[in-house]
Amino acid sequence: MNTQFKKGVLELIVLLSISKKDKYGYELILEVCKVVDVNDGTIYPLLKRLTNEGYFETYLVESTEGPSRKYYKITVLGKKRLEELISSWTTFATAVSTFIKESK
Repeated sequence: MNTQFKKGVLELIVLLSISKKDKYGYELILEVCKVVDVNDGTIYPLLKRLTNEGYFETYLVESTEGPSRKYYKITVLGKKRLEELISSWTTFATAVSTFIKESK
């Protein structure tokens, strides 16, 4: 997938994923990779930014497999941002699909 396409949709995918269920970083990476190929160096800075912007809250959970895990939980502000992104994406995708169909 085109790198610019990934960058444009990654925030939407991350917000949507965490809106379904609280997740820790690596768990989120595995889920996001089902849609777009990304690495830790892409996801963790995004999680930090989204948390700093108030879209996520974090909490620690003890793990039997090593250190505690930091979980991300979507906030009310995050849910609002998610709805905005879904609306924008839907409008954008529809416009591009229509343009492609009309160009054939």
